[in-house]
Amino acid sequence: MSLFAAMRQGGRGYLLSMPAIVLFSCLLILPLVLTLVLSFNVFDYQLGVKGGEFTLAQYVSLFSDSYFYEIFFRTIWISAVVTLLCVVIGVPEAYILSRMGTPWRSIFLILILTPLLISVVVRAFGWSLLLGADGLVNQAIQALGGRPVKLLYTSFAVIIALVHVMLPFMIIPVWTSLQKLDPSAEQAALSLGASQANVMRLVVLPQVMPGVLSGTLIVFGLSASSFAIPGLLGGRRLKMVATVVYDQYLSELNWPMGAAIAVVLLVINLLVMLTWNRIVERRYKKTLGE
Repeated sequence: MSLFAAMRQGGRGYLLSMPAIVLFSCLLILPLVLTLVLSFNVFDYQLGVKGGEFTLAQYVSLFSDSYFYEIFFRTIWISAVVTLLCVVIGVPEAYILSRMGTPWRSIFLILILTPLLISVVVRAFGWSLLLGADGLVNQAIQALGGRPVKLLYTSFAVIIALVHVMLPFMIIPVWTSLQKLDPSAEQAALSLGASQANVMRLVVLPQVMPGVLSGTLIVFGLSASSFAIPGLLGGRRLKMVATVVYDQYLSELNWPMGAAIAVVLLVINLLVMLTWNRIVERRYKKTLGE
């Protein structure tokens, strides 16, 4: 193939990709750029947002107020705990699912995916009914002779509801990775005298690490930016970043500050995800001897 023909074929590929690139730019890149620009706009409580005037006041206020540090720290540690719990629950569940035969595999896969068809708000209200002062959990505790426990509007309520919502996003990538695993590799290791624990640690786990990596990145990102569950189960006192952004936009009407908080959350998410991706990839390559 001549150089001219290769360039022509490459140009045709870019041309075919242009609609997707334009759609991606309009739906993702452009809103992010506008949000970044908005975060530098001047805001006055009497006049509102002043277009064409720019300032760093939002970021100065954000990084100098301990209140925002507390909000970001709470968001990160809750998201990390949710991600860890999803790994602990989701990886064994995906392994069991991959070893099921028909029709049980299809049935349980549908059961795992069914909650995704229900609104997050509906599921949050369901958890509020379970964890409320007069909910089923406290009724069971009282029936056993105990005292009611404050569960609603706590970190526990937010974490357990987020795990319920995010668990499918961990199971599916891990299950997909397990589909590529050759069962004969496990059987060979067992036949050579390896214990089941060593087979899981040395054969299965390294092979599913790409799925675990994908699941952790998805779960952490979605948990850190979650709004409905922290808003409904965390209440007004237990705020996370998304609820603070909502308050700045709709309660305070301070759109530049809300945009600045959203931009900082995005940067933190990217830093955490890139760092975690780097760590897992290095460990994965080291395990495979690359």
